[in-house]
Amino acid sequence: MLTPSQLEEILAIEASLEVPSFSVTDAWDLGSLLRTRLLFSPKPVIITILAPSPFPNARLLFHTVTPRHAGSVPDKVTGPDNDVWVARKTKTVLRFGVSSYYMGVKFGSMSASGMDESAFATKYGLHEQEASQYAIHGGAVPVRVKGVEGVVAVVVVSGLKQEEDHAVVVEVMQEWIKTLE
Repeated sequence: MLTPSQLEEILAIEASLEVPSFSVTDAWDLGSLLRTRLLFSPKPVIITILAPSPFPNARLLFHTVTPRHAGSVPDKVTGPDNDVWVARKTKTVLRFGVSSYYMGVKFGSMSASGMDESAFATKYGLHEQEASQYAIHGGAVPVRVKGVEGVVAVVVVSGLKQEEDHAVVVEVMQEWIKTLE
């Protein structure tokens, strides 16, 4: 069963990912590090970094797809469904200001009974069609800049298991932040 301390731990890790600044060059560097890490993953993935925008869609800062390798998961390719997952995970981070993984854990993705997406929709007053625009599955992590309120970008990995999507973003961000010090 999930405990409040587990949610607090996720939030503490996310708070530790705050950066001194974030530019398009930073997005390129971070995205390239993620691509290098995932280049030989057994499953192809999409790596996307987006910035909030007042327009209907977020502003694309980085986007790439890793290749499917011989011997990898049969018939596993990235496609339009992964792009939909990226958009839905991004929308979750931009609305709630926390990772999509946090939201999934909060609503039971790590419990024996599974995720309760209907509880998520009810909690936030979302009708079925509106709720379908959000994904409370791991893989989207907010980028925060010291001294700036709110999320300045969202880093998304889609294609692995949700825990793996989330973990690789966090690990690579932690490594990248060390190079900024």
